[in-house]
Amino acid sequence: MAAAMTLAMLAAVSGSAGVRAQARRALTVAAASDLQAALPEVIKRFERDANATVTVSFGSSGNFFAQIQNGAPYDVYVSADIDYPKRLIASGRADASSLYQYATGRLVLWTRKDSGIDVSVGLRGLSDPRVKRIAIANPKFAPYGRAAEAALRYEKIYDAVRDKLVLGDNISQTAQLVDSGNASVGLIALSLAVGPALRARGTYSEIPAAAHPPIDQAAVIVSASMRQPLAREFLAYLKRPDISQHLHRFGFAAGR
Repeated sequence: MAAAMTLAMLAAVSGSAGVRAQARRALTVAAASDLQAALPEVIKRFERDANATVTVSFGSSGNFFAQIQNGAPYDVYVSADIDYPKRLIASGRADASSLYQYATGRLVLWTRKDSGIDVSVGLRGLSDPRVKRIAIANPKFAPYGRAAEAALRYEKIYDAVRDKLVLGDNISQTAQLVDSGNASVGLIALSLAVGPALRARGTYSEIPAAAHPPIDQAAVIVSASMRQPLAREFLAYLKRPDISQHLHRFGFAAGR
């Protein structure tokens, strides 16, 4: 009898350990900082539905690209520029079959409501003498920075304002420069402008899509990932209609 009870207890402990092991399924995601307002809710839902834990790092798409090229141990790369995942695929660092264009980003001109600057007139309003500093993401690393520079050139005002430009390492830091008052206005992602951190404090106007190259965004699985089945579950989750609708609420257009 005692032996039977001991076996039963061992089986229960073993089963409990199996559940805990399953609960510890883990995924590491490198995500573009324009997703900082929208992605946490997606992660929360996925963790619940997949019984997994996701560690996400937000930053510059270009910096993550360089890190992954140098062997950084991410499982999934969610970029704000489809070119970076394609380059990882070309170098063998990402799985070509996993490439998924999940959205197209939008660029806006944003300022604090108390700045007194009228952004409704668009980029031409940057000639306002109250505009002392203009924040954009660093074009060397951030697709929104390249889009911002292209838009300024499209409006033929880049040379007039280039001395006012201050660069953020990524689009989230760019928004912080304006929100903190260290820049008068900023060219930031619509997804951040409508997010909870900035929505109440600022006002914005959208930059016409024709003024800059499209900000096509894509996700891909890193080839060196040791958790590829779970990574594929995550990418499949991003393709769900309810997740696409969630991203749309943050200003992302559907991927093409």
